[in-house]
Amino acid sequence: QVQLVESGGGLVQAGGSLRLSCAASGRTFSSYAMGWFRQAPGKEREFVIAITWSGGITYGPDSVKGRFTISRDNAKNTVYLQMSSLKPEDTAVYYCAAAASISRYTDYRKLLTYDYWGQGTQVTVSS
Repeated sequence: QVQLVESGGGLVQAGGSLRLSCAASGRTFSSYAMGWFRQAPGKEREFVIAITWSGGITYGPDSVKGRFTISRDNAKNTVYLQMSSLKPEDTAVYYCAAAASISRYTDYRKLLTYDYWGQGTQVTVSS
């Protein structure tokens, strides 16, 4: 069983930056692929970005490319989402997720790929 706890959300002005953290319990964190999703009010949960155990990155929508990046520190069992040049449309609850069973065919953009989810952290970007 893996528990994920997100932190770092908050209120920021447009153009600002935030770094979200996701701390994971469990001794096998380094073998998991980790992803970030977000869900705005009235919308479906959306894939943002993911990172494999070896550091390979899968990006979500074009709107986050060049502004969001993901990294992981396996020694700290933590994955990070660095967000910059934030826009009001980035406002959402951000969730981290862990995928235990992965292969070369894994689609990191799909919710069902992930076995464990955090409780989410709110990010609000004011204009």
